[in-house]
Amino acid sequence: MASIFIPSQQRTIGDPTEMRDFLKPFGIWFEQWQVAGRLKDSPTDQDILNEYADEIDQVKKTGGYVTADVINVHADTPNLDAMLQKFNREHVHHEDEVRFTVSGKGIFHIHPDNGPVFGVTVESGDMINVPCGMKHWFNLCDDRHIRCIRFFEDVAGWTPHYVEQSVHSEYSPMCFGPSQLPPKSRIEPMVRP
Repeated sequence: MASIFIPSQQRTIGDPTEMRDFLKPFGIWFEQWQVAGRLKDSPTDQDILNEYADEIDQVKKTGGYVTADVINVHADTPNLDAMLQKFNREHVHHEDEVRFTVSGKGIFHIHPDNGPVFGVTVESGDMINVPCGMKHWFNLCDDRHIRCIRFFEDVAGWTPHYVEQSVHSEYSPMCFGPSQLPPKSRIEPMVRP
C-alpha cells in the first residue's frame, strides 16, 4: 500500500484519504484501483491494457492524455542501471507523469516549490501523477521490479530535464517501508561482515 514520508518532519502518512488531502495542494492526485483477481498469472502488456481499458479511457478523457502503454522493469531488464540513471536524479518533465502500478514497488521523491521534500512509495494498485514542471526523481525498491501503465500527452513520451542545484543527492536512494525515508545525513553507514 502507498505511503508518504516527509523526512524534515519525520512524518508518515499511510491513510489513503489523508494522502489525497496532503497531495492535493501540490496538484498531485492519488487513486487506488483494484488489482487482485483482475489479471491472470503472467499477463502480457496487452492483457493489462485490455483489462484496464475502461479506467484508461477515463483517465485519458479527464487528463487529455493521448496514449497509454505498459512498462515492465525488473532486475534482468537489459541496461537497467543506465535506464534508471535517467530518472534517479532530480528533474522535471514538460508534461504530467502519470502511472498506475500493476505490480512491484518504487518511490517518487517530490520536491515542490511550496513545501518540503517528500517521498511517495507506490505499490500494486496505486495511481499517481507528478504534475508538469514538478521537481522529482524516482527509485525502484529492493527487488528492482515495477510494472506500470503510463499515460502520455505526447506519443514521444517524457524527457527528463535535469535540475541545476538539485537536492536528490541529500536523500537516500533506498526505498524504505512506510515508516521511514530518512535523508542520507541521518543514515548510519551499514557495516557488513
